[in-house]
Amino acid sequence: MGNIFDILGPVMVGPSSSHTAGAARIGLISRQLFGRQPKKATVYLHGSFAATGKGHGTDRALIAGLLGMKPDDMRIPDSFEIAKEEGMDFTIESKDIKGAHPNTAQITMEAEGVKPMKIQAYSIGGGRIRVCKLDGIDVNFSGESNTLIIRNVDEPGRIMDVAAALSLAEINIATMQVFRDKRGGFAVMVVETDQIVPKYAIDALEARKGIIQVKFLNVNGAIE
Repeated sequence: MGNIFDILGPVMVGPSSSHTAGAARIGLISRQLFGRQPKKATVYLHGSFAATGKGHGTDRALIAGLLGMKPDDMRIPDSFEIAKEEGMDFTIESKDIKGAHPNTAQITMEAEGVKPMKIQAYSIGGGRIRVCKLDGIDVNFSGESNTLIIRNVDEPGRIMDVAAALSLAEINIATMQVFRDKRGGFAVMVVETDQIVPKYAIDALEARKGIIQVKFLNVNGAIE
């Protein structure tokens, strides 16, 4: 059964739920995963995003999300100017991405003292999105639930470690997906949870052998 959100659509700054609200969510989730506001962002628009994005404000919505704005933020049309004021450099170009959904954005974020992060995501309408690549590894999540993104070495015991740490913190796992670039290489665990994962549990996970990085997407949209 659908919900009222499916009928009415998202609360947003228009004109388009897919090209504007969805784009803002892509930018916002990208910022959350990066853990801070980027100092520099390189954005590529593919397909319909590239063809009609400027008229729909897709470019400004993506930058607004990177600045921490939600889809209903009335400042979205002024995001380019706000980015300049806040010292965030950005470039936006069109790019043909093989096999990508028509409403796709590819974002590379950089900041001093941290490793750059590259995210590819697409808008599916109604303000909803899917993240499909993270630093070159295929993933598949929406960010609509509390979500842990765990980057780890692909070796035995890592999934058990994560499950044990969450159980100890009394966190219930709703879904878990595991992706990797190659056997014995690097992997990404995408864990949707019923509760907010506390910082101490995240710190405990990051301290475990073979865990490279842990990021948490708060369903309430909290920004670090």
